[in-house]
Amino acid sequence: MRVAIIPVTPLQQNCSLLWCTATMKGALVDPGGDLDKLKGAVAKAGVALEKILITHGHLDHCGQAGVLARELDIPIEGPHEEDRFWIAQLSDDGPRWNMEAHTFEPDRWLQDGGKVTVGNLELDVVHCPGHTPGHVVFVHEPSRFAMVGDVLFQNGIGRWDFPRGNLDDLLHSITQKLWRWGDDVTFVPGHGPVSTFGQERRTNPYVSDQAVKQRAPA
Repeated sequence: MRVAIIPVTPLQQNCSLLWCTATMKGALVDPGGDLDKLKGAVAKAGVALEKILITHGHLDHCGQAGVLARELDIPIEGPHEEDRFWIAQLSDDGPRWNMEAHTFEPDRWLQDGGKVTVGNLELDVVHCPGHTPGHVVFVHEPSRFAMVGDVLFQNGIGRWDFPRGNLDDLLHSITQKLWRWGDDVTFVPGHGPVSTFGQERRTNPYVSDQAVKQRAPA
């Protein structure tokens, strides 16, 4: 497996180009915009795109996913259907943020514990609500690698003040659903630099082991 990170949109969202080195088949994870830039990266890598994967329904992550899917005739998988309302309002959200965004219907909504494939690769789907109710994370356990969208960042966590966001759900998603994969997992966040689960357990002011301990009832 190989991954290239391609920041897109004015919000500098980390779109990931993920591909199987055995088959050279790949997927774009969260192609929110700048489609010419993304197609150029795909061509440079020599990858045959077979699908689009979406972590959640915010426009910087999926605002132009439907456009790209139609152009290339490839399916969209994700997010969880609890984010349907976010995707349904993409066409309205675009002008508010001065960005191009279009509503679409995924070919497949994802569920917690499900799988997605890219070439010969198989990734686990982890439903991680809190930032949005239908947010999912993709984990490739053999590579100790995850794409976590806006759930977790280096020294931060996703916002929870959007409609149907919830801080308790977000903290539970990180500490109970992500940490179980192991400290050595490297992750690409939706924005900013990569990190590891172990690093965040040591230093993240919201979800470090120390922060969790301090929040626990006496």
